[in-house]
Order: sequence, then structure tokens, then C-alpha cells
Amino acid sequence: MPHESISVFDIFKIGVGPSSSHTLGPWRAAQRFLQSVESSRSLFDIKTVRVLLYGSLAKTGKGHGTDIAVQLGLSGDDPVTFDVNLIDAKINDIKTMKKLLLSGRHEIDFDPANDIEFLMNESLPYHPNALSFLASFKNGEEIAETYYSIGGGFVKKEGETAQGTDGVTLPFPVNTADDLLHWCRKTGLPIHEVVMENESAWRTESETKEGVLKIWQVMKECMCIQAWLCQY
Repeated sequence: MPHESISVFDIFKIGVGPSSSHTLGPWRAAQRFLQSVESSRSLFDIKTVRVLLYGSLAKTGKGHGTDIAVQLGLSGDDPVTFDVNLIDAKINDIKTMKKLLLSGRHEIDFDPANDIEFLMNESLPYHPNALSFLASFKNGEEIAETYYSIGGGFVKKEGETAQGTDGVTLPFPVNTADDLLHWCRKTGLPIHEVVMENESAWRTESETKEGVLKIWQVMKECMCIQAWLCQY
């Protein structure tokens, strides 16, 4: 039975919320779009960018900050490290100036009210969380790329087949809970050691532990903030 190699860091992600599907996914899609452009063209040749939000992303986009996430992604900001306290100021600047600094390097005219379109009554067949990026270039060329936010912060570009972390063969592939129990019985290893052996297919054990502790630290900080807010 085929399996998809997924790391613990694909499951537990640090990022700006509130939604992995409607916020983090579109943010990553915007980043990927710019990477795609730069793989074959110059970012500085872009004249305009428009964003089309379909289906679920359109209907819940305002509430989940999808439009904000797209703007920050196009601006080159990273959802893992970006200071959430700066979001309102940056988005207000884009709205007021009607300018956007693509990838933090190339300024274009951009009016969120006109250049982000919420297509409430349109949905693409592959997945309800779809968005398209339309770019025009100084030489008159135009391109369009569509991405799908398929859950958990994962993003799939239209036409591609790969998902998750590719090119890795795990020593203990797991598709179901029964698979996990099978490997524990066969090897005598507890669950956490089976997981660590799989993670070592991507990185060293020390790197995995360091990354997991970083996620735990962020979780604790979020819990402390929530507890503080509940006092008021």
C-alpha cells in the first residue's frame, strides 16, 4: 500500500492563525507563487498582481484573514517569524499607500479592495480552498497560477502530484494505527522511538529534538498569553 512520508514538522507547524487552511495555507501559496515566478522570470519585471479567492476561501476569507495572509505572503514575510503585533500596521500601510513590496524587494501598485477578489459563488472542482494569482509583466506577458490549501498548512499547486515531504523512504512507514502497532511489536520499540527513527530519515536526532522543543516553547507562550487574556 502506498504511503505519504509526513514528518512531525509537517503536522505541527508554527504560523499565524487563526486557520491552517484559510490563513497559513494561502500565505504559503503566495510565497510559492513568487518562488515560481523567480524560477523562470525576474521579479522586477512584474507590473501587477491580482488574487482570486474561490469557494470557502472567499466565504470565510475576511473572518480568517485570508486576504491579510496573501498580502503578507506576497510581501515576503514568513508566518513562522513575522511579529503578529506588526500585522495591522503593515496591512494599513498597503491599503493607504496602495503599494505592495513584492518579496520585500519590488514595489508595485496594489489596491487590496480591487486586486483581491472574493468569488463567493465560484468553486474549483479539485478543492474548495482555492486561490489564483494573476501577474502581468512589463513586456505585456501575463501568467496565472492556481493553488489549493488542502489543510494543515499544506499547499498544492494545480497540476502537481506530490504532497508533503518528498524523496524520503521511511524505515517504518505508517498509514494506519495498526501499522504503528505492527512496528512496535516487531521491533520492540515504543511509539516515540519508532517516530524518532522515521524522523531521522530527514535530519539528525538532535535537530529533531531541538525543533520539537521550539514548537513546545511556542505552545507554552501561546498558553500563557491566553491565560493572561482570560483574566480580563
